[in-house]
Amino acid sequence: MDRFLSALNRNAERWALLFFYVLLVGTMFVEVVRREVFAYSSIWGEEIVRYSFIYLAWIGAASAVRERAHIRIDVLMHYLSTRAKALLYILGDLVMLAVAVIAVYWSFETVMVSWEFGSVSHGLRVSMVWFLLAVPVGFSLMIFRLIQSLLRDFKDFASGRPVYEGDKLFD
Repeated sequence: MDRFLSALNRNAERWALLFFYVLLVGTMFVEVVRREVFAYSSIWGEEIVRYSFIYLAWIGAASAVRERAHIRIDVLMHYLSTRAKALLYILGDLVMLAVAVIAVYWSFETVMVSWEFGSVSHGLRVSMVWFLLAVPVGFSLMIFRLIQSLLRDFKDFASGRPVYEGDKLFD
């Protein structure tokens, strides 16, 4: 069970991103063929692509939190000590955590309004709740990853080790 949870912790976002990316590309391919070969397109294909992209973006944002891959200006980080750098990362994660908690609250309210009024998508005729859930799900994943990051940073800070800064893109 521990191996399964460890694998899920490492790869949950990757598998979700792969699913939504394949769904997006596959649907887009089918729609292009239908439009160009058969001169016919559907509204459901456009909706699947749109909502897959939205889920892709929010889950990708949570994955970027885990890897510390969000865009940041880190010029000052090169001049700070290990402990000051850790404190700055902790402060940044705490601010991001506060924003994520507020975003979950307000985005979930939108989901509840959609649930209450029973709104459906135009093409698929599926409840909009499933599509609006992308935002609170994405921010909830971010909260989970931020808590993991904070715990890791506090442990590194207490032991005097340098904090995890993510992989460098251009080194």
